[in-house]
Amino acid sequence: MEKLPRTFYDRDTILVAQELLGKWLVHKSAGVERIGKIVEVEAYLGEHDLAAHSSKGLTKRTKTMFGSPGFAYVYLIYGIHHCMNVVTEREGHASAVLLRAIEPVKNGDGKTNGPGLLCRAMKIDRRLNAHDLLSDDFFIAQPKAVEKISIIKRPRIGVDYAKHWAKRRLRFYIKGNPFVSRP
Repeated sequence: MEKLPRTFYDRDTILVAQELLGKWLVHKSAGVERIGKIVEVEAYLGEHDLAAHSSKGLTKRTKTMFGSPGFAYVYLIYGIHHCMNVVTEREGHASAVLLRAIEPVKNGDGKTNGPGLLCRAMKIDRRLNAHDLLSDDFFIAQPKAVEKISIIKRPRIGVDYAKHWAKRRLRFYIKGNPFVSRP
């Protein structure tokens, strides 16, 4: 497997979101390597996107989203679930891609069909916020065998408060994959 370069992330967020499908999320911790194939994502398009955390501006919580592309933005939701985003585009743009579901490849513990379940299975928590995804212990890679996939586009989940942004088709998943959180 080949680790994705910074230039992969420094592009249009929708394109990055779609091209993350089929890539491998790799986390090495406590002597265990966990790998999951990314099968579902959501794109968040910066400060003007009312569903994005960055729509509230630069805060202590969103600082990573406003940073350089290719870093993990990990946060706690509802006080119990961690969620992981991949920061995209240029510094200051505040765009990211939420990883919604993975298909376990190696050492995945439990369900992985939802952002909180994905993080629990991959042992991802806030300690990995602002972690460089070009590191040796936490990264996204192109698997050696590349499979042809069909991509389904749907509205994002749980963003009804975001007015017209709630209906935008910014959730992407691999057609027919059984690990998708919600077809």
